[in-house]
Amino acid sequence: MEFKLIKKDIRSNARAGIFNSSVGKIETPIFMPVGTQASVKGIDQKILKEQIDSKIILSNTYHLFLRPGTNVIKNAGGIHKFMNWDRIILTDSGGYQVYSLSNKRKITERGVLFNSHIDGRQHLLTPESVIKIQREIGADIIMAFDECPPYPSKFEYVKSSMQLTHRWLDRCMEMHKNTPFLFEKKQILFPIIQGGVFNDLRKESTNFVLNKFAKGYAVGGLSVGEPNEEMYKVTDLVCAILPSDKPRYLMGVGTPVNLLENISNGIDMFDCVIPTRNGRNGMLFTYDGIINIKNKKWENDHSKIQTEDNKKSENQYSKAYLRHLFMANETLGGQIAAIHNLNFYKNLLKTARQKILNGDFSLWKNAILKTLNTKI
Repeated sequence: MEFKLIKKDIRSNARAGIFNSSVGKIETPIFMPVGTQASVKGIDQKILKEQIDSKIILSNTYHLFLRPGTNVIKNAGGIHKFMNWDRIILTDSGGYQVYSLSNKRKITERGVLFNSHIDGRQHLLTPESVIKIQREIGADIIMAFDECPPYPSKFEYVKSSMQLTHRWLDRCMEMHKNTPFLFEKKQILFPIIQGGVFNDLRKESTNFVLNKFAKGYAVGGLSVGEPNEEMYKVTDLVCAILPSDKPRYLMGVGTPVNLLENISNGIDMFDCVIPTRNGRNGMLFTYDGIINIKNKKWENDHSKIQTEDNKKSENQYSKAYLRHLFMANETLGGQIAAIHNLNFYKNLLKTARQKILNGDFSLWKNAILKTLNTKI
């Protein structure tokens, strides 16, 4: 896999690039739909390809390890064959799930001992086992094992956590180097930069991972409750240090506004459950603002949902019909809304890329930020 920087915005640090791989080509900036359990919830793979044209999706190491188990996926010939997906797949390492299971886990130098949220059984994840699990899953891009400290946390705790993540990274890389690839494919390993919202720690972590000469770098430990301005401060700082010829992945972010602001700082890749989860709950993103389709104001509104410049949504259903589906608890409503949101995210970043290439990204971004968070 090789990344090529095509153009940089003249008024910001936004970048347009191409990430070439043996599985396919990714044009950045790009948003990755989250397929936690080898499934983007409620959306068929055919729809992901034909209606949304997703080039890459994300799956979750922790969840797939627990269910169905890596033996099932390995016996299928890897996750691509298991879920019938012939495009790029990235797996995260389970570090965020470790963070979210704070009452069910114990972190030690060796790894993380935790109780399954499914059946309560105890398991141990170590840097070595996380690489082994991701080998057996067979994703194209895999993540190092990290600890994600909560926000707010004291400086000394975040520093200790970051140092543990660095030691785990060394073990991940050793395991990655000394174990064979499966399914006749290579995998690339992204280190994860930690350090909370502390500038000195983020600089230290960024410089540490740079010495590993990876094919790409992930920024973790954000979108955990910190104010948006703290997030932007961190990504701006980290991107100023990272090399221009490697992709930069911001984990677990975020809203449309978050994406544009972080693109402006130099981030290339994103993932988040917001478009699908919020869609299933009746929230739709548009260039005019955010629609809560359950509101009574849409009950007799037979107009179609707009996406940009009077272009209608790829899902040609009226607001009244979509509201009816939600009020009647029809699962089709959530699916339509989730597909709409994923298409909105895809088109937003596709437009952002084109604006970078045209040289007017910053002007465009500043103009549309005024309406993206408006509730209509």
